[in-house]
Amino acid sequence: QVQLVESGGGLVQPGGSLRLSCAASGFTFSSAYMSWFRQAPGKEREFVAHITGGITNVYYAYYEDSVKGRFAISRDNAKNTVYLQMNMLKPEDTATYYCAAVPDNTPRFESPSTYNYWGQGTQVTVSS
Repeated sequence: QVQLVESGGGLVQPGGSLRLSCAASGFTFSSAYMSWFRQAPGKEREFVAHITGGITNVYYAYYEDSVKGRFAISRDNAKNTVYLQMNMLKPEDTATYYCAAVPDNTPRFESPSTYNYWGQGTQVTVSS
């Protein structure tokens, strides 16, 4: 049974930091391609960050333009966990953040419809 469980969300002031975690089980995590998406109330789910998978232990990261230089995605295959370090947070980063997994490499990693598996989400609120 595939499970993705996010944690680490919360309330933070503008300019602050949070680290989200996504613990995976039920599939071969090390070879899976992982992403973070977010969804604000009344808006569509949008791509945030992606990290490649595979067997080479060489991974590449991609980011949505508005988070480049502020967010960093990483993975720990020994812990079956993907992370999203979020720095210099802004009120517009407020959303529910979801991790997602797909077993194969795909050029369409920014599209939610690409993904086979999703977590339940964790709320991030940036407010003073």
